Amino acid sequence: MKAISSILATTALLSLTFLSANAAEPKKLLVVTTTMEFRHSSIPTSEKILEQLGKDSGEFTVDFVHQPPESTLRRPGNNATPEERKAYDDAQTEFKAAMKTALQKLSPENLKNYDGVAFVSTTGQLPIPDPQGLLDWIKAGHAFIGIHAASDTFHRWPAYIDMLGGEFDHHGAQLSVDCLNQDPQNPATAALPKVWTISQEEMYQFKNYNATNVHDLLILDKKPQPPFTPGHYPVSWCKTYSSGRVFYSSLGHREDIWDTDSSIKDRKNDVEISKAYQKHILGGIEWALKLKDGGKVD
Repeated sequence: MKAISSILATTALLSLTFLSANAAEPKKLLVVTTTMEFRHSSIPTSEKILEQLGKDSGEFTVDFVHQPPESTLRRPGNNATPEERKAYDDAQTEFKAAMKTALQKLSPENLKNYDGVAFVSTTGQLPIPDPQGLLDWIKAGHAFIGIHAASDTFHRWPAYIDMLGGEFDHHGAQLSVDCLNQDPQNPATAALPKVWTISQEEMYQFKNYNATNVHDLLILDKKPQPPFTPGHYPVSWCKTYSSGRVFYSSLGHREDIWDTDSSIKDRKNDVEISKAYQKHILGGIEWALKLKDGGKVD
């Protein structure tokens, strides 16, 4: 009898160990930083920081869809020769083909390898292999994280804008802002004060945004450019998308908001702001990946 009890106890212990090991297995995040239009200089910094956040937290690993090498040829002028025009056109065709190849990681078949996708300062109409397949994958219970220019992507794809919750419209000059924390219980804003002051950042304004369709995390109470009209101006939000979760932050234009390196040239945001921003992004990723829960989200 004692032998049987010992075997049962050992089996139970092994089962618990197995379950614990599985529970601790990091999530897999695919980070997309490809661009068809404007390309932010902060993208290499964002890639570095996101990889470091995953490593330091131990909660997720990061794989990338990087930008394919682009041609250094300049667009031909009015006096260009036929040969110069052909060389430019050929280079553009080659780049677009390379972009399609890189974005095959977003195919439904390959997305089975990931728990979440992050669009980080992506721009333009990215030639992803199956647009509806991406949305269906998110709806099935996966995570979508959008950072900064993710809202300046797929302007001609209404279903993407609906999934994200808003669309970039314009921005003014960089300036200092006081972001108001709307949900101190959410992991993305739990470490932020009630009023979080950023010394300098490019602040987006949006169209196709409806506050009743998202859960605001950070807002401004006045327009982020003269004449600073009072109102409701979103900065960061989250939402559910069927069984999936979506987190978006418009912050992330400047290298010195991403990186705590005090030697960054022309630094305007101090290191404490960068630390707070990293906690903001990490918390948003944790929430979207269902690693953490927070305030009530409809």
